Amino acid sequence: MLFRPSFSLRDSILLMLGILLTRFLTIIHPHFFLDTSIDINTHVQHAHDVLWREDVSPELQMVKQPVELLTDLAPESSPPLQMIHGDLPHTSIVHHAPGWTLFRNLYMSNGTLFLLSSNRSFPEFRLMISSGIHMVNTPENHALSEPTLQHMNYITPLEAQKRWGGTKNRVWTVEGNTLLVNEPSQFLGHFYHLVAELFFGVQAFWHGAFSAVSAADANSAKFTHPAPPALDRVIFAHSDGNGWRDNPGFNAYFMRAAYPSLAIEDKQEWDDRIAATSGLSVDRAWHFPLVLLSDRSASHRGALCGSQTQRIASEAWEYMREQSRLMGIKVGGWWEPIRASVWKFSGLNVVRKDGDDLPMPDKVVITYISRQGTSRRRLTDEAHDSLVRALEELVERKKGEGWELKVMQAERMSKDAQVHVAARTTILLGVHGNGLTHLLFMPPTKVSTVIEIFYPGGFAHDYHWTARALGMSHVAVWNDTYYTHPNEPDIDYPEGFQGDYIPVHGPTVARIIEDRIAQRL
Repeated sequence: MLFRPSFSLRDSILLMLGILLTRFLTIIHPHFFLDTSIDINTHVQHAHDVLWREDVSPELQMVKQPVELLTDLAPESSPPLQMIHGDLPHTSIVHHAPGWTLFRNLYMSNGTLFLLSSNRSFPEFRLMISSGIHMVNTPENHALSEPTLQHMNYITPLEAQKRWGGTKNRVWTVEGNTLLVNEPSQFLGHFYHLVAELFFGVQAFWHGAFSAVSAADANSAKFTHPAPPALDRVIFAHSDGNGWRDNPGFNAYFMRAAYPSLAIEDKQEWDDRIAATSGLSVDRAWHFPLVLLSDRSASHRGALCGSQTQRIASEAWEYMREQSRLMGIKVGGWWEPIRASVWKFSGLNVVRKDGDDLPMPDKVVITYISRQGTSRRRLTDEAHDSLVRALEELVERKKGEGWELKVMQAERMSKDAQVHVAARTTILLGVHGNGLTHLLFMPPTKVSTVIEIFYPGGFAHDYHWTARALGMSHVAVWNDTYYTHPNEPDIDYPEGFQGDYIPVHGPTVARIIEDRIAQRL
């Protein structure tokens, strides 16, 4: 029987009608029986957030982060902040080095970056951000580049609620992972500075942030390591679309090759975001769940970049190296995802074999990047001819071993062809200049080397530091004299550094190459 005998017929009919009515209402209005004012407790934390409480110093938070939680940094899906009752998510720092700061829950309103926190135990603002003005090495410019409270400021949970809260919060989340570049276009429009400084540092910091601490993997010759989550967008806050592009077009090529899905916003879009939060009648904010803030001036305030290397990437690289998060340091394993992506984009296959040590190259390929078609930083015609002749004689002597010489004028080659040459190169040499940035796409081997020709007395860290950061050797040449680590010359830019009359003794360079391949150097 469907009903117990104690139920009357009338009771049974009423009960059945009630069930049918309830079912009918849930079909036509599924939320009829739900509480329409659910409070979300934002203080209930995810597992990886337990270590990043707003009432603990960010410096202490960074030290205490355990290995097993390191890869769980990406923001999880969450309800829109407009619907949250109570405190907004608090700002925390995941990792920080001068000029490189990885934030969780950073806010922007009216052009100011806000740290939402009940305490102020964060790194100095000047080590995270600057005013973003054009850089000149004068005391006056240094003073003007210092940040003000218009560039970065604190906001307490109560202040944030008063400013952006109400019946609904006026805070809008920019979903995904963001790279915010706070520097002018002054250096961005150069192949070396955009790729081998900015994005070299980005990859070191980003890959390291998502790598488990491992001294063995960090000091290995392994190429393959767990990949970090993708960056979703880059924002060039002080540069328009032309500002980050270089004349030869390699910057744009690199961006599409290395980051095919990356959305690129520039100053115009950033200004749009500022305008959208600065109306007279309403106050809004943008919320960035996970954002890497890069600032060139702030990096130069660090001891390493400011006093030793003058390379902003060095602050990011050294920070991660010291924490044993820079994977496969002997072969640039942390850089391998970018190198491989560019190779694949150019049409090359990527085959890597992990081992305990660097391999010898299957074939020695010497690539001389000639600048004879340019107006500055070029060899004299006599020096160029002497160098090419000495290299040809060397390769002729070694033809039984399969040695090969490539004399490359990049401006006459397609971007794909340039990558193809770099991907086969064992020894890359040329006068100090942008073309040496191709070292980023060389295959790591036991004898991979960059030979950089300077006007005698001159020296800069650009390619020296970058080559060594990828596990390669670097040789600085002054005509018939050369220098290697740890006996590099001091930085200097003598008259003639930028000239078109740079000398070099070809036989000296040939001897350097032969000694390097034989591992006598």
